[in-house]
Amino acid sequence: MRRILFVCTGNSCRSQMAGGFGRAFGKGEFEVESAGTSPIGILPATIRTMKEVGIDISDQTSDKLTTEMIAWADYVITLCSQARDNCPVIPPGVIHRHWDIENPDRLYFSDEKRRREFARIRDQIGEKVKDLFENIRCGSGNGS
Repeated sequence: MRRILFVCTGNSCRSQMAGGFGRAFGKGEFEVESAGTSPIGILPATIRTMKEVGIDISDQTSDKLTTEMIAWADYVITLCSQARDNCPVIPPGVIHRHWDIENPDRLYFSDEKRRREFARIRDQIGEKVKDLFENIRCGSGNGS
């Protein structure tokens, strides 16, 4: 079973969404965790946005990234530049991929725009997770 670790700064939006999609898409094939370099807790908007696509992440926790988590992983996926730049050294044999995804919590001026941005980012992350898993399953091995 392949182990995937999704990392962003706050572990409140992007990595939580990726973790939710990963668990939904990879049952039986992938173990999935998420963490943050400076976790702040899961935002209610993140939980609501994922429920809109039928994925309940309300039991996920916002965890601090550790070197043990990185050593556990086969793949480490960073979802923002700050997480990439503050990620501990990735050991040999662990594949690192970086997805520079906007923080949906910083992209709004109204409640409606905020909802749309969370949904847009959610859909972007869902596609990237699906592509990652398909690449791994097809044997490209690097999950690019």
